[in-house]
Amino acid sequence: MLESVIINSRQHVGLQKVSALAGRFRSSIGPIKNNKFIQDEVSGESVLVCSCFRIIENLEPTCAVGQLVYETVQAHHKGYRSGSGCLLFLAGAWSRTALDCLQRGIAVTHIIKAMSEGIDICLDVCKKSSVSFKDIAVMHKRTATPQDLGLQLSEEAITDASQEAANVHDKCLNMSGQRRVKLSRHFCEAKSEMLSSALLPDLLELPDVAVLAESLSHGCEDAMKLAVEAVQMLSKMNQQDISDPSFDISKVQTCVLPGLPEDCACVVEGCVFLLSDEQARVAHRIKQQPLKVALVTGDLSQTYRHLGFKSLSGVGVCEHLDLSASSKEDEWLEKVVNRLLNLKVNLILTAGLASQKVIHYCCRHHILVVEKVNSSVLRIIASSTGAVPVSYATQLAEPCVGNGINVEIWRDLSSYERESSTAVNISNGRNGGLVTAVITSCIHGKLQALEDQFWACAYRLHHALKDRALLPGAGGTEVLCVHQLQKQAEYHRVEDSKTGSAANLYRGLVLQLMADGLIDYISAVMVSTGRFSAAEARTIVSKQLQDFHKDEIIAGKFLQLILESRREDAVFSAGKPDEALTVKIYDNLSVKQEAWRKALDLVFLVLQTDAEIITGTGQRTEENLMRL
Repeated sequence: MLESVIINSRQHVGLQKVSALAGRFRSSIGPIKNNKFIQDEVSGESVLVCSCFRIIENLEPTCAVGQLVYETVQAHHKGYRSGSGCLLFLAGAWSRTALDCLQRGIAVTHIIKAMSEGIDICLDVCKKSSVSFKDIAVMHKRTATPQDLGLQLSEEAITDASQEAANVHDKCLNMSGQRRVKLSRHFCEAKSEMLSSALLPDLLELPDVAVLAESLSHGCEDAMKLAVEAVQMLSKMNQQDISDPSFDISKVQTCVLPGLPEDCACVVEGCVFLLSDEQARVAHRIKQQPLKVALVTGDLSQTYRHLGFKSLSGVGVCEHLDLSASSKEDEWLEKVVNRLLNLKVNLILTAGLASQKVIHYCCRHHILVVEKVNSSVLRIIASSTGAVPVSYATQLAEPCVGNGINVEIWRDLSSYERESSTAVNISNGRNGGLVTAVITSCIHGKLQALEDQFWACAYRLHHALKDRALLPGAGGTEVLCVHQLQKQAEYHRVEDSKTGSAANLYRGLVLQLMADGLIDYISAVMVSTGRFSAAEARTIVSKQLQDFHKDEIIAGKFLQLILESRREDAVFSAGKPDEALTVKIYDNLSVKQEAWRKALDLVFLVLQTDAEIITGTGQRTEENLMRL
């Protein structure tokens, strides 16, 4: 993937690769993302992708740095489902910062100290500029006007941030000792710095979930509508107090139905699964009656072994010569089916895969097999039915079988001439509290993107309700961070002129370069709206920073610039462009903090690893080894 990128072997190769890899995804951040086709040169198959995570997942990076970047993005995506583009972009921008510092002769230890100080400044800005739910509720009660577009950052918060600029250096020196970068392929999940108790909302003044959803949709209104329906349905099923809403994301699953129009998407109580014709016939036979269920956490096959399984060393197994692999599988399959029949099990839910042979054999005995069930769904079904999940079907016994589950035919799709023609809803009479978001589209290639959009919106709501606070969106938080980084950099330059210390000069330079990376990110987001060129975006950002004052709501100005690009659409759709401009844009507090942390941790890991590897030594290998 990086073969076409010119790498200077005299510089730190890993940082160059991170920067080059991140540059490939510059057009995939911001409110407007273009769909891209990725084609396999060997098989000729292609896939339609949109998000940064799906792009890097399908590109399959082979080099060590590419694998490290992919696993970092994958870990973040698994926990947050959004923010991967921000993580990847800043990893590239701050890799260039580290490269620039190395070219200027700054030591690695000084770079790490200064960049750690920079990220601490940014995280401190996030805490001070966050908007509590109480403030959001108060703002929503007021009549929205174009002048209210500013995200109401309190003057006190910005003033406090400015007054602490001179003291943040000592604070960061103490915190840098606590910061650890692990030389591992996987990063530890750092806990987000939560807000002080002063920012916790009054439960009587929480904003409505729909208000939060509108501000967090980020252009995915249809997907966010489904997420709001899931929140409301779960609250109703679990009889939650509406004054203190929460969103348990583990109780939500998705089911994609190709062939149906996108406006058929909906949220349904229970678990919806798509079945083949053969499975559907079994479902029709056992529908609307209490069933016994077995839960398997692995694959339903004879060759499956759980993660970490090790065969006994030095132990040989004597087998009959006429016992082929096929006959062993048939023997295992017959043993499993006989056990299921003896236990009177009608339904098997497995988190892994089941071969067609296993499904066919079970269907002949009127046993319905449903594969690829989420682990969280298995746990909830286990708690509501009394079933005990097992790793292997041969472990099933009477105490492991659950009772009281039902299968209903949710929708017959045979008219669409599909291989999987029936969707069933699996639930129980004791209200297990599970919901399914059904994702539909006539274009098969769009289903993955639509499903990703739903999960991104659902996780935004989940983390918003968990954090009880939001950040100014549309580049507002980043602008505040740039302002503080530049202010702290100037403070270090002044101190250096007084004391003559080179360390302060290094810190000032590094902080300024980190700020430049954030400016580059803001500019890229503005360019993605289609309203600005790269030069125009940087000019606007630079001018706003020059005009920055402590009593100026800078986030609101950038919000207006971003929303201005949608004015024409609002004229055609609603005829009232001013209404479209009253929507405030927010970002998740914990998601942004974690994306920034992971981006810098990735840079530190590559930087420190590069520093320990000798590259481009040529004829002076022995001399370099002695110097090392």
